[in-house]
Amino acid sequence: MPRERGEKVIATNRRARHDYNIEKSYEAGMVLTGTEVKSLRQGRANLSDGYAFIKGKEIFLDSVHIPEYSQGHWTNHSAKRVRKLLMHREEIHKLEHAVSAGGYTLVPLKLYFLDGRAKVEIALAKGKREFDKRQTLRERQDTREAARAMRLRNRMGD
Repeated sequence: MPRERGEKVIATNRRARHDYNIEKSYEAGMVLTGTEVKSLRQGRANLSDGYAFIKGKEIFLDSVHIPEYSQGHWTNHSAKRVRKLLMHREEIHKLEHAVSAGGYTLVPLKLYFLDGRAKVEIALAKGKREFDKRQTLRERQDTREAARAMRLRNRMGD
């Protein structure tokens, strides 16, 4: 049986791009139990409340909801447990300095399988203020209206 190839996205955190300015994103592996992997293969996860934190020289992912596996039994995992992430020591060190300097947080953006291995994309992000969010929405709406006007003009010109 051939191994899985490519990327299969399980969950994305669309709210993170609205609430935060994304500075840089990193890919990390995850330490999971068997029932967590089976539940992820069914495409079930929720990243909306998740965040990452650094403790010691290790990085952890908290409040990411991976529901219990439906065919699991007494060995099933808890849905919102703290999960260890696998990253290079230098990357963890850079993230630790950025977060400790202040103003930055670590948020998960995407949970996916890459060649059969569970990965999470975490981002170094700075929180947006309310007026920044409104301004971003207004800019997006303006570009959408401009594109709509250009399409209409091009159709009328034909």
